[in-house]
Amino acid sequence: MSKDAILTHWDETHSSLWGHKPIRIAHNLHRSPLFSRDALAGLIERYPREHYNLVQTGARESRRVWREGDIGTLSGRQVIDAIAAGTLWLNLRNVTDVDQAYRGVVTKLFEEIAALVPGFEMPDHKAGILISSPKAQVYYHSDLPGQGLIQLVGRKRVYVYPSTPPFVTPECLEDIALFGVEVDMPYAEWYDRHATIYDLEPGQMLHWPLNAPHRVENLDTVNISMTISYTDEQIRRLQMVNFTNGLIRHQFGYRARRRAITGPSFLAKRILQKLLRNSAWIKRERKARQSVDFRLDDHRPGDIVDLPRAA
Repeated sequence: MSKDAILTHWDETHSSLWGHKPIRIAHNLHRSPLFSRDALAGLIERYPREHYNLVQTGARESRRVWREGDIGTLSGRQVIDAIAAGTLWLNLRNVTDVDQAYRGVVTKLFEEIAALVPGFEMPDHKAGILISSPKAQVYYHSDLPGQGLIQLVGRKRVYVYPSTPPFVTPECLEDIALFGVEVDMPYAEWYDRHATIYDLEPGQMLHWPLNAPHRVENLDTVNISMTISYTDEQIRRLQMVNFTNGLIRHQFGYRARRRAITGPSFLAKRILQKLLRNSAWIKRERKARQSVDFRLDDHRPGDIVDLPRAA
């Protein structure tokens, strides 16, 4: 590895296992000034509202809570302090589109991966920054793009599950493609017996196979992480099939059995998803699942204020 490389201590096993098994990789991004609290506080203050999610979750071993909210009028430093005192996580989505400095770092990371993994061509990619409370968690879910998690501050425990039924089914992926909510997947405690478990620390990155379900528990410290996601032509086609099969199932009660990404059936689904992906029904269903119902309290860090329900 060159002295200015982001990835460190890469070996041939990482190249062979990429995309097939979960792998933990060393990096040095936790030393970058881009991820200092001062830099992130400034980023929060200028972040477009349409590109972040603020979520309240239940603490570990408590009942499930999943509510979306707004940071209100707080400064970036106050938002981080509120997260430190609550059970919250802030996802600065699409940071690679919002700030070119972060775009440059993530592009360099993918250039390094493409040079190290045979057959892995430079894909379309994006990243988000996650800032989360000491006892916050991310519930069992799956992602449609290729996915990785880069740990920058704090420690977290990541459970990665097989990317096969019953852990993830075609219907789960279809609903994610349709409604844009990943955490509504069925989960049973016995799934954990089949998970690979990692305690992730600053300077470590985790990558897992496409669509592999996972969940995350913070280990009693404020956590700062970066998610990376990517799509190539195969992944894009799978997303089209998931969307169209889900639409057919919800609208017509028919469970499509074919998941081909070539041929006449795929071409028909590609046209259908292009015509209907912005339909009124899709917009209504997504809005119902992603409503914002609280904001951060201006005076008590970690507390929230309920917002009036829309009529």
